[in-house]
This record gives sequence, structure tokens and C-alpha cells, in this order.
Amino acid sequence: MRTLRSMVGLLALLLALGTLIVPASGAAAQAVATDVHLFYYPWYGSPSVYGSYRHWQQGGHTPPDSLGANFYPTLGAYDSGDTGVLDQHMAWVRRSGAGTIVTSWWGQGSYEDSLTPRILAAAERHGVKVAWHLEPYAGRTAESTVADIEYIRSRYGSSPAYYRDAAHGDRGAFYVFESLRTTDWAPLARVREHSIVLAQTTDTSKVAHFGGMYTYDGIAGATAPGWKNAADYCRANGLVWAPSVAPGYLDDRAVPGNTTPTVDRDGGAAYDRQWTNALSPETGGAPTWVSVTSFNEWHEGSTIEPARSAPPGGHGYLTYEGAYGQTGAAAETAYLDRTRYWVERFTGATPPANPDLARGRRIEASSNVPGYQPAAANDGNRATYWESANHAFPQSLTVDLGARAEVGRLVLSLPASWGPRTQTLSVGASDDGRTFTTVAGSAEHRFTAATGNTVTIPLTAGQRRFLRVTVTANTGWPAGQVAELEAYRV
Repeated sequence: MRTLRSMVGLLALLLALGTLIVPASGAAAQAVATDVHLFYYPWYGSPSVYGSYRHWQQGGHTPPDSLGANFYPTLGAYDSGDTGVLDQHMAWVRRSGAGTIVTSWWGQGSYEDSLTPRILAAAERHGVKVAWHLEPYAGRTAESTVADIEYIRSRYGSSPAYYRDAAHGDRGAFYVFESLRTTDWAPLARVREHSIVLAQTTDTSKVAHFGGMYTYDGIAGATAPGWKNAADYCRANGLVWAPSVAPGYLDDRAVPGNTTPTVDRDGGAAYDRQWTNALSPETGGAPTWVSVTSFNEWHEGSTIEPARSAPPGGHGYLTYEGAYGQTGAAAETAYLDRTRYWVERFTGATPPANPDLARGRRIEASSNVPGYQPAAANDGNRATYWESANHAFPQSLTVDLGARAEVGRLVLSLPASWGPRTQTLSVGASDDGRTFTTVAGSAEHRFTAATGNTVTIPLTAGQRRFLRVTVTANTGWPAGQVAELEAYRV
């Protein structure tokens, strides 16, 4: 549990950065960061409010049990116009630590536009701010986009929930999805004084007249292509850089036959990897904002909104089971809580030092074959590796960090030249080296050249001294194999 002193320190820091929102009456008194933006979708309907199902039936599905999504919402096939749903959503947004939603908006008079007053009212009740995701409706142009921004400002700008960035002249924020559909954005000069308009690209030659850049893409965030160059360009030209991070991507049920790549959540490791890319000076630069894809885009499987741990049977739904070591109902909110973990790191003035806590520490194994000692697994040399006795699972590798420390993730690697393989692993933690508690449940982890023969395993939050990796299967060789075991705070 965070101490009073650390909470006071966090509040002081957020106040200094201008990112603190004080919740409205009745809302939970937790600090949230307005510089973390969650893409939000208010396009769902149900018979109880809208009069019929809307969006949930995408892909030929029949709600309420069969939905166009690979995960099933904890709230079921809800209606975006339901005040109770909106209040629950805003409470969950606050739990995530983010202070701003970026609501999907499809033009003046659209269904999403009609729900905007309800969204703003709910956001105000919970101390959440609202920015805008301008979608590519038919006939959208640079001129119509300028007209849309002026319309939104005049119609909704008086709401206390309307997002304004104090660090950038109290201007609103407008993300333009698929901005590359239009080549000449010169009309944006007319709204620059009061609005920050972001282009969806990392191509710095395509952002003339824009106030910043974002990516949205929940697939590319795993490797961050072009992020550093975009970040450097934004910094040099006084623009906002808002890279987008996602927990995963899966649209098989919503778009049957689609060949879009899947990003497996990997127990939460995929989300951690993208956040790490965003905050690392080497890959993401220094973001102005971080945008999260998404709070509730259920069709693309990129949600941090809670998903039911026991969804309707017979439809092949996935769950968040095992994410960050959480199981059952506790796993439903795992991605909200992990978002807050990363928000609290982003709101620091500089990224915290994050050394490998396992390097050179005392390390032991349940067994090893001659010449492949456990000490090879944390010597900093990926050409050497530990290998357990063959044909004798389970096998384990245990490192003593020397003192209790906050560890948020392990990184395991194999020699870079090896072929692909999947090892089934779990991680336990202990204070005494004898009694271990599971901090990452057993899961298959794929080592491939595409990921540098490296996997990241997120751990449940907490301090621990001993960490034990237990291997129960390996598709490449009948033994546990680790070239490097690294332990990091974040």
C-alpha cells in the first residue's frame, strides 16, 4: 500500500505538471493524469435505450450472447447512451489513472454526436476530461474538419469536461484518424490558436499545419517503427507527440476472414512492451501525451475495459485470465490497474532509472547439464546459457536479488541465432527462498527471431527478494533453457 508521504509526493508532482484533476463530488479521490488519453467508443446500442442492438452484431453475430468481439464485456451488450453505463465507464477511467477520454466522433448530427451531451455530463460527474477523435466520415475534407472543430467548440466548449491543455495555451485536442486521406491541410491554420490537431502518422513530411502526431495503431506499437524520429521532430518543432499503446489486437469475430495481424496479449506482456517503447528515450522519445488504444474498441480486441471472466459459453470468447497474475473476477480489471501502474511512471518528470536487478546475482537451478551452469543465465552474455537436465520437467531457475525490491517484469532471452521455440513458464516470488507465491501464472511464451528471441513476463505488483522461473515444457528441446534472466522495476 502506498504510504501517505508517497501519495502527497505524487499529488504535488501532478500539480506541478498541471495534470491533476480533482474529482467531482462523489467521485473517488484518486489523482488522474490528463496527459494520458484513452480512445473511447460511444457507438454501441441495445434495445433498452437505442431500440435495437447497434455495433454488437458486427460480423453477423446475434446479441446479447453472440457479439462481434473476441472478449465479452463485463457489462454485457451495453448501450452507450445508458447513463448508468456512462457512469461506470468514467469510474473505470478514473481507476486507470487516465484523466482524458478521446471520444469517437463521426460528424455533425451523427449518432455519436447526439450522445456527446451525456458523455460530457458523465465525465464532469467523475472529474474526467473529453477530447475528440475525428473519424473519416463520407465527404470529410480539411475544410469540413475545420468546421467540425468550430462546431464542437461552440456547442460543447462551455462544458467543464471539455479538455484543454494548460501546458499548451489551454487549447483543446482533436485527433484526426486516417489524416493521410487528405493531402492539403492548410485550412487548419484557422484553428491553431485554440485547438491542437494531431495527424495519425509518423511520417514527418505529412504533418504540415498540424499541431502534433499520434499513431493509434495497436499492432505497430510492439516495435515502434518511426517513433523516435517522430518524437525528435515534434520536440524540435514545438509539436505534441502522443504515441499510442495497446494491450493487444484481435478482430477475428468482428471481421471474419480478415488477414490483419494479431497481437496476442501474452498475459499483459504486450501492453507492457508498448508502454516501455513509448516511455523509453531510445524508442518513444519523450511523449507529450500517451494515447491508449483503447478503452472499449471491442471489435478489435484492444480494450482495457473489464471483460467478463465467465462469458457466455459456446462462442469461443477469450478472457483476461492470467493477466499480470490475476485470475477469475480479479482479472477483469487487470488492464485498468496496469494502466495506472504505467500512468504513475509517465507522470514522473523523467523516466526512473531501471537497471537489471538480476545481473550478476546469486542464481541456482534445479539441475543443469555439464557446461551449461545457472550462472550463465545472468552473466550479461547471451551467447552462454543455462540448460536443465533433459526429459525431466519441471525445472526451475532461482535468482536472489540480495534484498527485497519492487520488480514489475522479467525479460528472458535465448541466443539470438536459435530457431523458434515455445517454453511454458511460470514465475514465483519469495522473501525467504523457501515459500514461493505465484506472481505470473503458467503460460506459453514464444521465442522467435521477430522478437529477438526475447519474451517479457509482467509480474503482479509487489516487493520480493527471490524470483523463480519454473519451466514445464519446451517445444525446441526437452529441457529448460535461458540465456539471460533480467529483472526490472518497470
